[in-house]
Amino acid sequence: MAIKEIKNIDEFKKTISDTKLTLVDFYADWCGPCKMIAPIIDELAKTLDDVNFIKVNVDVLQDLAKDYEILSIPTLIVFQSGNELKRKIGFVTANEIKQDLFSKN
Repeated sequence: MAIKEIKNIDEFKKTISDTKLTLVDFYADWCGPCKMIAPIIDELAKTLDDVNFIKVNVDVLQDLAKDYEILSIPTLIVFQSGNELKRKIGFVTANEIKQDLFSKN
């Protein structure tokens, strides 16, 4: 499944309200660690059909980043049915992302 670039707050809220797990990548184009994690997320999006993958550019959607208290990037947040389940800040591996997506803790 392709990664969806979120363009506005309404689109974001609609996407995270899905009953499927949704991984949100809060990033910026100038961020080195964001560039390092992007191919990892791209690969996961190709192999995990049961998860929505979306990207939010914090420079474009500053109000959304503020609402979710994004102070460092990359920040990855897992949502389901509109509820935040997990949050990771900084560079993480594919295995760490998978663990966050599918572990119960």
